Amino acid sequence: MALVTTNLDGVIVVEIPGPSLDASNAKDFKNEVSPFLANEAKVIFDMQHLGFVDSSGLGSILSCLRQLNASGGDLKLCGMTKPVRALFELVRMHRIFDIYDTREQALAAFSS
Repeated sequence: MALVTTNLDGVIVVEIPGPSLDASNAKDFKNEVSPFLANEAKVIFDMQHLGFVDSSGLGSILSCLRQLNASGGDLKLCGMTKPVRALFELVRMHRIFDIYDTREQALAAFSS
């Protein structure tokens, strides 16, 4: 899995490649993203390329949130496709994660 990362004013934006984040690649995702989950890191996962997330993928994203929160950092999600957003709402993860429609909205949320 080749993550594309960008540093925008101290916020690390990680584009998660598609088409899915599932049991076949969730472990690779966690291994690749872990260097960006340092102390007090501000991270955005841009999920615009993901068409499918299963429980393993959801668990890996939740693990990232826990790791960031434990070290004083924060995670925001943006760009969800309709099927992925529906899953997050179905399992009530939209109550745990800060989810934004666009990258710009997620960035602005760190500023406020």
